Amino acid sequence: MSSESQAASVRPRIAMVLGDPAGIGPELIAKLLAQESVRRTADILLIADKHEVEEGMRVAGCRFECALVNSLDNLRFEEVPLLYDFHGTSAGPFVRGRASIAGGRYTLDTLKVALDVTLAGKTDAIMFAPLNKSSLHMAGMTCADELHWFAEQIGYQGPFCEFNAMDGLWTSRVTSHVALKDVPNLITTPRVIEAIGLIDSALRQSGIEQPRIAVCGLNPHCGDESNFGREEIDLIQPAVAHARASGVNVEGPFPADTIFLKVQGDHRIYDAIVTMYHDQGQIAMKLMGFSRGVSICGGLPIPITTPSHGTAFDIATKGIANVSATLQAFHMACRLGRSYRLSHSTNHAIAN
Repeated sequence: MSSESQAASVRPRIAMVLGDPAGIGPELIAKLLAQESVRRTADILLIADKHEVEEGMRVAGCRFECALVNSLDNLRFEEVPLLYDFHGTSAGPFVRGRASIAGGRYTLDTLKVALDVTLAGKTDAIMFAPLNKSSLHMAGMTCADELHWFAEQIGYQGPFCEFNAMDGLWTSRVTSHVALKDVPNLITTPRVIEAIGLIDSALRQSGIEQPRIAVCGLNPHCGDESNFGREEIDLIQPAVAHARASGVNVEGPFPADTIFLKVQGDHRIYDAIVTMYHDQGQIAMKLMGFSRGVSICGGLPIPITTPSHGTAFDIATKGIANVSATLQAFHMACRLGRSYRLSHSTNHAIAN
């Protein structure tokens, strides 16, 4: 059996959480798990307060069956999702449509359980519904974002980066949740090399044997031969050359206002674009398909995905949230989870 066929035969085990209960997360998870095709695709462990699950189904106007489990020891997956009724340190019901300490605490508590079960090998990937950074910070998170919090929780000190994916196109970025005024000083040749290497590795793990990667410049028109800055000449071009010399199929830098034209439809010539800062890639990706984007916690030792949009407090409880991005995040978690499970099974066999 080929490695591709072997990966396709693996049924992934997905740890799933509701995200911030004040937003559209509970509704999205209800709409997701109400789909029979989703339940057939993976073994699912939903880590959530059962009352919030019920509320999500009420808002969504649909239901799904689940099997309650009281312990995460010796999990036995069934045809229906398992529900680990977990309240954490917060007591619901939660105020809807606004950030709160309780919502942030609940989110962090459920995510911590998902991390623990996945690190223990009981699940293969994590998929979470949208979080709210204000709630997380109110609840005591001191990291810039959840990606750094994940790394801190599992003691990971290697390189990592948030990836975004939609319709087969991936993006990564050299800088992320920092003030725009701080970006130029954070663009260095080693950081660009690292960003290229991270997304090349992630694409290979996802099943693309020879990823094609493009790199953006920082300045308008890539600096116009140093008329608008020298970062492209002094920092980015050397990083691209270094990555190419190491065997990565990468080109650039390209002007950010035209590179995304080369990755649309049947004329796509790149699988991924490395951008220099958050909005350089995010604006383009969200315009190309806001309801289909997926965020991936790249570089971490376990697969973690989420829809790229936020908690949408303004439409919470209205039952109109679009589940498309959540469905794509689920399928990405399954894809990465299969690869993760297969690679760890292979490594375990070799070790023995």
